[in-house]
Amino acid sequence: MHSSLVPPGALHHRVTAALSNWQLDDAEQLLSGVERDPSPYVAAVPTADAPEGAPTSLGRAWADTLRAELLVRRLRVAGFTLVGDPVAGNSPAEPALDLHAGVAELIDGQGAPSREDADPRSESASRAALAIALVRSAKAAFDAADDDLQRAAGLARHARIELLSRRIDAAMDEAVEAASLLDPALPPSALLVDTLGTLAGVLADLELMPLALDYQRRAHETAQAAAADPAVLGPEDPDPDVLVAVAAARLGELCAELGEGLLDDGAPESAAPYFSEARELAERALAQLPPDTAGIVAAQVVHGWALVGMGEHAAATGPLRAAVRHSAAAADRDRLASAQLALGRALRRQGEERAADEHLVAALGLATEHGLPRLRRAALRELCTLHADLDDAGRALPYLQAYLTDELDRVDERRTRWVELFGRRKSLLETERAAGQLRRQAYEDPLTHLPNRRYAEARLDGLLAAGGIPALAVVDVDRFKSINDSIGHPGGDAVLRVVGELLVAGVRDTDEVCRWAGDEFVILLPETTAEQAERALERIRASVARYPWVELGLDVPVTISAGIASATRGDDRKTLFAAADGVLYDAKRSGRDRVVRLSALTQTRAPGAPAAPAPVTPGGTGGVPAPVLPRPSDDAHHALAAVREEATGFAPLVDPPHPPLSSGRPGDPLLGPLPRSPQPTTPAPVTAGGPEAVWATGRSTEQVLALVRQTRREQPDRPALVLRAAPETLLALAAEHGAAATMDALAMAAAVGPVPEPVGRTTVLCAGGADAPVAAEVAFVARMAGTSVTRLDDVSVSRLRALLDGGSLVADCLVVVAGMDAYLATAIGPLTDVPVVAVPTSAGQPSAFGGLGALMTMLNSSAPGVVVSTIDNGYAAGVFAARVSRRSGERP
Repeated sequence: MHSSLVPPGALHHRVTAALSNWQLDDAEQLLSGVERDPSPYVAAVPTADAPEGAPTSLGRAWADTLRAELLVRRLRVAGFTLVGDPVAGNSPAEPALDLHAGVAELIDGQGAPSREDADPRSESASRAALAIALVRSAKAAFDAADDDLQRAAGLARHARIELLSRRIDAAMDEAVEAASLLDPALPPSALLVDTLGTLAGVLADLELMPLALDYQRRAHETAQAAAADPAVLGPEDPDPDVLVAVAAARLGELCAELGEGLLDDGAPESAAPYFSEARELAERALAQLPPDTAGIVAAQVVHGWALVGMGEHAAATGPLRAAVRHSAAAADRDRLASAQLALGRALRRQGEERAADEHLVAALGLATEHGLPRLRRAALRELCTLHADLDDAGRALPYLQAYLTDELDRVDERRTRWVELFGRRKSLLETERAAGQLRRQAYEDPLTHLPNRRYAEARLDGLLAAGGIPALAVVDVDRFKSINDSIGHPGGDAVLRVVGELLVAGVRDTDEVCRWAGDEFVILLPETTAEQAERALERIRASVARYPWVELGLDVPVTISAGIASATRGDDRKTLFAAADGVLYDAKRSGRDRVVRLSALTQTRAPGAPAAPAPVTPGGTGGVPAPVLPRPSDDAHHALAAVREEATGFAPLVDPPHPPLSSGRPGDPLLGPLPRSPQPTTPAPVTAGGPEAVWATGRSTEQVLALVRQTRREQPDRPALVLRAAPETLLALAAEHGAAATMDALAMAAAVGPVPEPVGRTTVLCAGGADAPVAAEVAFVARMAGTSVTRLDDVSVSRLRALLDGGSLVADCLVVVAGMDAYLATAIGPLTDVPVVAVPTSAGQPSAFGGLGALMTMLNSSAPGVVVSTIDNGYAAGVFAARVSRRSGERP
């Protein structure tokens, strides 16, 4: 039953309409037909068929979201917000709700938020506690969803819930996240239209009208595109004409509202185009909508509003009166408030002050009761102007005071912060996309879309460095030149793509197939013996031979040859590849279309593997070359000496001549001369100290590359750390240094060179969105300085105790990155005996005083065990934390 609430389902639309119209009993009745889950405060009984660790479904997330909105609206009617605070404008003596008691009531009452004998405040507290739990549950489910559009729709809906509770900052954060998911490349759909419209409404309530207009305009364009393609809209979606008309009416409403604001600000010439567009959109919507459609009234209101703005008051009055009657009859309170406001405005400008006052007061009451901030402010302004024109200062003054104290200053302040936050998030997303493109270009083969040689080398180095024992298979397409000659280079490219697909289909999910070069592939098989790899490659070889190659224009089947080697202690990438490549060469010489493995234990070819031709010398009877066959006793002596003297792994294979190999059969001669004893090599030590920093700020890409080269020459045993780099600089670093470059897009940083083994543990706590880049820089620098790092985002003071109790903050050093919530750094000091490094940030306020407040808060704290870094300096904090963690981790 949960799935019926996932948009664009019909039940979802019906519940949404009932909630928007404040028909709360109707919404509750609709939701009562959906299977009800237990309270989040009551342990759920797992079902027998539910897989362990299965994520919450989207249906459950939407059910929780709609129930949370219903509870928040009931709280709003009772005069409280989501967190139990009295709604502004109520009696100042009204205390906040006791949410702890609400939680206890839910637990004792088995999750029921309402009983007939319940005290009203107790009932509201239970509703608030349950709503908070439902919101958290739904957000977690949306975060785990793979569908970006559904996530964006849920986040936009949660932003609206936060606005109902007058939690402006939370609404901003949700809106930012939703906007970041609405990629312009998303295909048109009814859900995308609805999500864009919801987000536009949230932006308008946040007083960001130009941004709201942009998103609603995109919603209208998306609706037109969806209606033009019959395959886009499904049976549960609205009629195409209705979808376009509703989007047009909402766009017209925002145009009229923006025009009215310009008109009130004394810019009639700037307002005229918006009123004209609103009128055109409303007339188009009225022409498309069937007579009995609910959207008719909304289009009539927009049309009347546009006529009023254009000075055609008499023409607007009749339709607006009809809209008021129809809205009242349908109990559509949101639309009724809009119609009352537009009618009151028209009557005021016609000189009918008494009637105008009546309608404007009604609009103000509806907007105040149901949390419609834009309509409330507009009604207050109209009433103030009306009574000022009548020289009735006694009645005008209260409206003026209410208008001026209606959080306008706070909204303006938050508007600036939100625009900065939005711009920064957009920049970060662009950087992440550039980094993703960079990774694809650096590590993906463009023909087969498999990982390329650079990735294979880096991955194999990582497996060997971690102490793994992988097997490596080198695969070559037999006689590929003749394939190109037969069907051309495009046909040859198609053959390579098919071979790549067959290789991927024949290995495990943990194995990795990469294109090495030309017609050669490599397969990395972690924790696999050569024998296991041989069985897998034999199946793949057979599947390649059976493939219907005639479909690609080939008369002869394509075959592959493969050489396999398994790593042993002491091997590196080059020696392991040389071993596998060597036996691939044997497979080629032995007739192709076969798999040959090399035994990692004895450095001999596996039993049954093809042997190379025996060496010959001139002579013999009749001048025929005769093979040189050493005596078995000599063979045994030399083999024993070779085993005793050889180095571990495949290292001898890279020094010519190759080591002696046998076919694995008793009595067979050695196939080559004895090896020289390898000279022992000592790995270069990694010196202690932090990485060398190259600051990219104010430098061109060429300058940064030159500094990195110089640093690598002077300090080859340390990574060169590039900080505050632009995406094009990161791209250039990856292109020049390949697998030696490690990058972090969010930190806008890269490291070139060896990464030290981690010693000790550092945990980085981040307070919120604008602090994330600095936190990422701290974490990246600390890891490059030689310690393992865990980063926790969106940490608040209220979560600290839970994180400590849950073991999430077990570390040798804690780094707290905070700007807007600087108290977080001072609050954690008394709670732990771990050293704490506090990093103040400008938190999206790049002015000269950005971060000064956070710095002063941290410096003035008396919390023990806390040191304070400089503003926005993730490098200094990361190096310091790494030194503390490494020293702690090295202790016995």
